[in-house]
Amino acid sequence: MELPPTEVRKARCQTFPAAGERAALWYFPQLTGGTVRVLRNALCIYAARIAPGFGIKRALLRLTGAQIAPHAAIGLGVMLDIFFPQDITIEDDATVGYNTTILAHEFMRYEWRRGPVRICRDATIGANCTLLPGVIVGEGATVSAMSLVNRDVPPGAFVGGVPIRLLREG
Repeated sequence: MELPPTEVRKARCQTFPAAGERAALWYFPQLTGGTVRVLRNALCIYAARIAPGFGIKRALLRLTGAQIAPHAAIGLGVMLDIFFPQDITIEDDATVGYNTTILAHEFMRYEWRRGPVRICRDATIGANCTLLPGVIVGEGATVSAMSLVNRDVPPGAFVGGVPIRLLREG
C-alpha cells in the first residue's frame, strides 16, 4: 500500500489569487468574514487550548463552527485554524494529541488555498503534529507524534515523519 500523492489533497482545496498587489495574507479580513469573526474564533480556540475538560473544549470549538463529535478527545494546546474552523471535522472516538495544529488554509505569497480537514472515527493523531488543508485521516488510522500530514492517511494505517510516510499498513 502506498499513501496517496499530495495532489489528491490539493485537488480537494480551492485555490484563489491574492486580492491585490500584496501578499495574500494581507487581505485576510476580506477572505474570512472580517476581523471580528477571526477575533471571536481566536478567543474560543485559545480558551479551548487551555480548557481542562473535553466537554468544555468541544463546546468552545463548536462555537467557531468546527464539527466536533460528542466523543472526540482533544488534548491540551490543540490549535484549530482561526480563519476557517468551520472546515474542520473531528469524528467520534478520534483523539488529537497535545499541541497539534489543524490548518484549513494555506497563505502563499500571491495565492491562498482553502480545504476541509477530516479526522475520521477512531483515528489517533499524536502530539505536536501539523495537518495541512484538504487531508483526510482515515478511520482507525494513527499518526505518530511530530508528523507533518501533507496527504491523506488510509483507514487503519500507521504513518509518521516530516512529511508523513507509511510505517505500517492498516
